[in-house]
Amino acid sequence: MHLGHDRALPPASFAGDPVRVARDLLGAVLVRVLADGDVLAARIVETEGYDCPRDPSCHVIARLPGAAAMMAGPPGRVYYHVAYDQPLLNVICRPEGVQASILIRAAEPLQGEARMRERRSVKRRVELSNGPAKLVTALHLGPEFRGAPIDGPAFYIVPGDPVPDDGVTTTARVGLKRGAELPWRFLITGNPWVSAGKPSVTPAGE
Repeated sequence: MHLGHDRALPPASFAGDPVRVARDLLGAVLVRVLADGDVLAARIVETEGYDCPRDPSCHVIARLPGAAAMMAGPPGRVYYHVAYDQPLLNVICRPEGVQASILIRAAEPLQGEARMRERRSVKRRVELSNGPAKLVTALHLGPEFRGAPIDGPAFYIVPGDPVPDDGVTTTARVGLKRGAELPWRFLITGNPWVSAGKPSVTPAGE
C-alpha cells in the first residue's frame, strides 16, 4: 500500500456528518512519520461519532478545559485530549462553529511495529493498539498534535480498501450514560484488533 503524504485525506473530508465520517474511516490507514523518518502505519478498525447538536453525551465537554472551543474548530483538525489519564485521538468534523468529532478507538498495525513496541512493551501483539489510548501511545502521538491539521507531514490518514456494509458491525458507543442508545460505534466485524469495550446499551436478546 502506498502510504505517501500525497495520498493524505484533506481536512475537507471531515466537514460532514461525523457519524458518516466515522463509518467511512473504517479501513483507512493512520500514518505517523517519526523525526528520524521511520514510518508507522495502522489500519482503522473501530470508530465512534460524536455530534453535539443532537448528541446528549456532549454535556461532558463543558467539564473538559478547552474542549468546547476545540470541537467547534475547523474540520479536519486533531483533537487530542486526556480522559481518566488516557490519551484519546479525535478528528474534528462539520463546519467551524459546530461541535462534532470522531473518536478513533482501535487500529491494526501494518508497518513499524518494532517502533510501536518502544512505547508499548506488550506480550500479546493484539494489545499494541486494540484500544483508543493504546493506539495513541503506539503511534508516538502526543499533545503537540492538538489542533494540528489531519494532513500534516508527521501525521495523516490515507484511504484504505473500502469496507462493505456487510463487513461492518454497528453498536452503541462505549462508556456513556447520556446518548447511550445511539448506534454510532462502527467496527470491522470479526477483526481481532477491535477493542474489548462494551457498548453502553446492548440490544434486547443479546
